[in-house]
Amino acid sequence: MAESFARTWKEIAIGFLQVGATAYGGPAIMGIMQAEFQERRQWTSKPHFLEGLALVNVLPGATATQLGIFLGHARGGWWGGLLAGLCFAAPGFIVMLGLTMAYAAFGVSPILRGALYGLGPVVLAIFFAALFRLGKSALRSRTQGFIAIGAAAAALLSPLGAAAILLLAGGVGVFLFHGKRLGAIVLVGLTLALTVLPLLAWSPLGPRAVAAQEPTFGRVAALFGTIGTLTFGGGLTMIALMQEQVVEQLHWLTPREFVDGLALGQLTPGPVLMLAAYVGYKVLGVGGAVVAAAASFLPSFILMLALLPVFARIRTLAWARAVMQGLVPGVIGVMAVALVRMTPHAAPDLPAIAALVVTGVILIAWRVAPLKAMLGGSVFGILRDRVCELPGVRTVLCVSVWGR
Repeated sequence: MAESFARTWKEIAIGFLQVGATAYGGPAIMGIMQAEFQERRQWTSKPHFLEGLALVNVLPGATATQLGIFLGHARGGWWGGLLAGLCFAAPGFIVMLGLTMAYAAFGVSPILRGALYGLGPVVLAIFFAALFRLGKSALRSRTQGFIAIGAAAAALLSPLGAAAILLLAGGVGVFLFHGKRLGAIVLVGLTLALTVLPLLAWSPLGPRAVAAQEPTFGRVAALFGTIGTLTFGGGLTMIALMQEQVVEQLHWLTPREFVDGLALGQLTPGPVLMLAAYVGYKVLGVGGAVVAAAASFLPSFILMLALLPVFARIRTLAWARAVMQGLVPGVIGVMAVALVRMTPHAAPDLPAIAALVVTGVILIAWRVAPLKAMLGGSVFGILRDRVCELPGVRTVLCVSVWGR
């Protein structure tokens, strides 16, 4: 395998650097990988690619990054998988760090302030549209609809955090779709663990804390390592977990800062999970960005590089499919609550609310490319700011969170 990697490492590195620097959107990225590495370059057969796609969709972690590791492993063995994952994630980290540093340095400039004002509702609309499409395809039975409603109710009314709710939803999936005995054991074990956790130090799996804790490198690593481990269902899950922890529980970011991070994340190519670098930079500078990003992706690398050598023997993951049947509806319920909570901060006035609604309808009805919608939102925000600066202008258009 070392000889194979020695022959192919340049091809793997260049291919995944290109995809990581130019591809946007999780499902779209995976489509690009299929077209580039399976169809055009023939690194693997289509049946084997589909097996890899199924594997990364039932495992926790950054799905697109894991698929890159799978394809790199198919081409260059264990080291090929490692190199593919690193090269895919690196461009997104560099772009996100650059955007975040620019945001920190020029965040008060009128043009950027206006652009972020317009981007906020558009980005939220992008996630609402993604959640709508996921719900249409995933909630295929009344049982899964009840799981989604139960998860949303738990997020609204219970002290449980999003991670705990999603774990319980996965346990319910095992109980309902795999086996009553195993499911009951899983649910009892989770209930006992969630009962003990409040007695311990802070944990992302515990209930919402009353008092915030100051960020340290250790706490940042623990938080994002946990989020990376529990990111079932792609970027939507990660956003729900991260928003709850860094905004509501730990208060490391304000709601508006988090919405701005979502906007910058949509401008960044590669995996959505790179939002972690933004949060890390906001709390601990460049070192925090490195720690947060590394901790977020480390579980994906460990899991894939450990499983791929024995992949042929673990293709029948019936229990994992059952977990996903409970987890995906849980993600929909939890994410719906998270998006609703972010709405007043992303759309603080009537023009922004109108932009949110119009963008959501357009994205659902016509599937406009998200980058085009974001460009339109930026232009709208900048023009609004210019209009509001004209002498004598004082309308509902100018009364917002920015104090106009």
